[in-house]
Amino acid sequence: MQTATSWPCESCGAALTFDPGSGQLVCGHCGHVQAMPDVPQRDKARALVENDLNTALRGALPPAAMEEIRVSRCPGCGAELELGEGVAATACPFCATPVVPQEAPLRAIRPQALLPFAVPEREARAAMVAWLGRLWFAPNGLQDYARKGRLLTGIYVPFWTFDAATRSRYAGQRGDAYYETRWVTVEVNGKQERRQEQVRKIRWSPVRGWVSRRFDDVLVIGSDSLPRGHTEALAPWDLSGLRPHAPDYLSGFQAEAYSVPLEQGHALARGEMEAVIASDVRRDIGGDEQRIERIDTDWSEETFKHILLPVWTAAYKYGGKSYRFVVNGQTGKVKGERPWSVWKIAFAVVLGLAVAGALAWLGQQR
Repeated sequence: MQTATSWPCESCGAALTFDPGSGQLVCGHCGHVQAMPDVPQRDKARALVENDLNTALRGALPPAAMEEIRVSRCPGCGAELELGEGVAATACPFCATPVVPQEAPLRAIRPQALLPFAVPEREARAAMVAWLGRLWFAPNGLQDYARKGRLLTGIYVPFWTFDAATRSRYAGQRGDAYYETRWVTVEVNGKQERRQEQVRKIRWSPVRGWVSRRFDDVLVIGSDSLPRGHTEALAPWDLSGLRPHAPDYLSGFQAEAYSVPLEQGHALARGEMEAVIASDVRRDIGGDEQRIERIDTDWSEETFKHILLPVWTAAYKYGGKSYRFVVNGQTGKVKGERPWSVWKIAFAVVLGLAVAGALAWLGQQR
């Protein structure tokens, strides 16, 4: 995790931070506002270029696409934290565990683009508190603690995007439903009766065919620091807003180093693509039911990008337990770990038993 980058204010020399609300650099000391540096069009185009996947998997990317970083693994959640020069220790923003520098430098693929934060911290906090307020049986104290607790941490989380052109040959069976009438014996009011009923059956026939699809920007998170369900729940992301990676956007924020290597990210993306291809095959087979016996896919034009997406995070310790929350820094969508209030659950159980007892008593009186 890179420590927050800072730039000096032109007016007073204090540290500037990127303001998600205005999209500019703002001085928290004197209020001076500086516009973001203009990025040349060629640099914008270069930042969004697709990298050849096979070249990267062979370790043959050009030196400009690589960087050397020093990371430390959080002993609590496993996050890869880049502490930066001169940082002796810090607290992990994902689980609040103390972390100290310990790892040797390593070479990694440089992030080439990012989505700037669009949701300010105050709005992200309000969204998180509102989400907690909608949870049944959540402790009231946790909601108050989240409202009054420390600020959320803005983190640029690493993601991989993958593109591919596919052509898949398949073999399977198409099932067409038909119905047969049969007589059955049923008991009605203690008497046996003969009735007709329709029985659904399937007529299977062998099929073969081809399907093709182009995949664009299949997203795979490049971090293990949060449960995958948390970050997947923050989707969708509008990647049309990607900007060239620049330290100006990181001013006042942090950026996490990826812990999911390109090879693993590619395997996860392949799994998602294969599920879509299987759905295409079922649609192509048609009928009422389908059986897929084999799918052979030719993969071509495989490319990738390494990008950073904005996430507000909060880790609160309450009642001896740690609760983690994430907020989409582009849309304000919230996902968190589900807290429970033992007292609220106990009260609901007692109230339910009381209501059931009252209804039973009224039934007896009638």
